[in-house]
Amino acid sequence: MSRKVRIAQLSCGPEYSGVQKEIYEAAESVDAEVFFPDIALADVERAVDAFGLDVRSADLKLMIARGKALVEGKVDADGVFIGTCFRCAEAAIVRNELRRYIHEHSRLPVVSYSFTERTTSGTLLTRMEALTTIARRRALLAREEQTGITMGVDSGSSTTKAVVMKDNEIVGTGWHPTTEVIKSAESAVADALEMAGLTREDIQAIGTTGYGRFLIGKHLGADLIQEELTVNSKGAVYLAGHQRGASTVIDIGGMDNKAISVLDGIPGTFTMGGICAGASGRFLEMTAKRLGVDITELGPLAMKGMGKNVPMNSYCIVFGTQSLVNALAAGSSREDVAAAACHSVAEQVFEQQLQEIDIKEPVIMVGGTSLIEGLVYAMGQLLQTEIVVPPHSQYIGAVGSALLASGFIKGE
Repeated sequence: MSRKVRIAQLSCGPEYSGVQKEIYEAAESVDAEVFFPDIALADVERAVDAFGLDVRSADLKLMIARGKALVEGKVDADGVFIGTCFRCAEAAIVRNELRRYIHEHSRLPVVSYSFTERTTSGTLLTRMEALTTIARRRALLAREEQTGITMGVDSGSSTTKAVVMKDNEIVGTGWHPTTEVIKSAESAVADALEMAGLTREDIQAIGTTGYGRFLIGKHLGADLIQEELTVNSKGAVYLAGHQRGASTVIDIGGMDNKAISVLDGIPGTFTMGGICAGASGRFLEMTAKRLGVDITELGPLAMKGMGKNVPMNSYCIVFGTQSLVNALAAGSSREDVAAAACHSVAEQVFEQQLQEIDIKEPVIMVGGTSLIEGLVYAMGQLLQTEIVVPPHSQYIGAVGSALLASGFIKGE
């Protein structure tokens, strides 16, 4: 039996907010062990002085000392979880600086999280799973070519995607709205197999990811069932032709967003989530519906407008929709409203997720929303860089799953 993955916890406040037991439960569910690095009291002040942040909280000082001990090799760990209360500005600064420091001075994967009293183990599960995946499957994640005939299925919150790959080429794809999880997956799989001219029996290995990965994985008898943070980052750099070196992956999904700092195809730091669906693809779907256009038409419409002409507040999806309705009632053009909606979502991802990672070029946007050119343009304007949208970007999770699943073919 393999040993448990050891995740070092650097945090302030989870005990008082009742979140600590949720952290333990999330780690236990992926067979990981969360621990607090032991630090000598005399080392705390020295570590804080060397780190260069003047903090008042004793808990934050202890966080810094524990982080330095990890980087200096005084404590052994497989990954790092950094968590602070969302209400504390000082803690947010420490969390961000510690995350950057550990990422730059070690090979440890790091996830940072701003928790509330309502944070649950389910909310933390994907983050903990990603940390354990990187620790346990680093060799698999280093895989750069797909071999044989494999299939990947991404069961997302809004859509279900399937991809069939053969000898490092995509030969079949399928895309269906997620309604009944298994039925949607079966439809996507049938379409992908039909396009590829293959049958289920021809498939040598299957990988699943996304919200429905466990259910679909069991139903299909998958060889690989893996969370979307590592799978999406692998699929992104593979399709973008940038598997070596540093890159940044942004996936604005139907329910949440992911921002991942990648080095040689393996996530280093990552974050996911958002304050509200107003910062997700769901808000853009609602915008398109209100404007009377298909979601595929929203991007070109936004490219014709000027977002700055419309005040848009979508930190809450309810208030964002209200801003949209008010703007149209005041005579704003559909083009300006579409541009404002795209800019609002991009701005929130920039403020909420991209502050939690180190942004390195190329910046790769993936997922269904990467096809909305107005959103890609808005993100590029905020980051002052050209955004890379690789071919098949909407199938990123399915591609990553198919690629990694080929490592489970016998003889590979």
